[in-house]
Amino acid sequence: MRWEDREESRNVEDRRGSSSGGGSRGMPSLSTLMFFWPIIQRLLGTKFGWLIIGVGAVLYFSGYNPMGSFIGGSSTPVNQKADDRQAKFIKTVLGDTEAVWKEIFKQYGATYHEPTMVLYRGSTQSGCGHASAQMGPFYCPADQKVYIDLGFFDELKNRHGAAGDFAQAYVLAHEIGHHIQNMEGTLTKVQQMKQQAMSEKGENQLQVRVELQADCYAGVWAHHAHKQFNILEQGDVEEALRAASAIGDDTLQKQSQGFVVPDAFTHGSSTQRVEWFRKGINSGDIRSCDTGI
Repeated sequence: MRWEDREESRNVEDRRGSSSGGGSRGMPSLSTLMFFWPIIQRLLGTKFGWLIIGVGAVLYFSGYNPMGSFIGGSSTPVNQKADDRQAKFIKTVLGDTEAVWKEIFKQYGATYHEPTMVLYRGSTQSGCGHASAQMGPFYCPADQKVYIDLGFFDELKNRHGAAGDFAQAYVLAHEIGHHIQNMEGTLTKVQQMKQQAMSEKGENQLQVRVELQADCYAGVWAHHAHKQFNILEQGDVEEALRAASAIGDDTLQKQSQGFVVPDAFTHGSSTQRVEWFRKGINSGDIRSCDTGI
């Protein structure tokens, strides 16, 4: 995917340094400092102590937490250069989504309100509650923010076999699709429908339609982003389709439990997710994304 010559979005909260379990930037928490204060106080009384503190500070801001082994945190260093490049990439993709959806909304006489993207590692707080790496990327309608733990992209590659920068772009574009649905009132409508004594099976089927529409919107974005910025390189579309297939409910269920339960689907099968992304990228028309919600 071609992305390096474009502007990054400014609608980003970079919490990587303050998230638990990752990041190298930012200061240690007050509770951590208080815990180590007796030791720090002694070190400050000697030249050798100042040297130890200096070395520790250099290690901390280089991506290694020297306190991690004492307080139960991870001591695995984060490759800060690679992490920053990953952040730069996803910020640029967010900027692309802003440019594309502004134009699409303008065609319909509407104004696109840009969401905020929160980058973190480990865990953080969202308007929808606690966010952790295990949850994967998600959109929170309450604060209109997309939450992404950058470690998810490693999991997408290593666990699900969906490597590539455009696979990552598809993931973000899908979450932005939920923001579009929020602006359209779709998410509110769906929530009201779920409150009308629907069965669990009915709620799941409704949620599948929501997710497939977001996949279609991701395809619509890709269609227009390529027209506007010439982003696509050979193999990019295949990367996105591979990612869509890899995180289909049937594929994930087979991996986790060895069999498939269609009534428990909440995002759609691999075939459905691929189909709706294709529909969006081929048409470039949001009207083609009617999943019957």
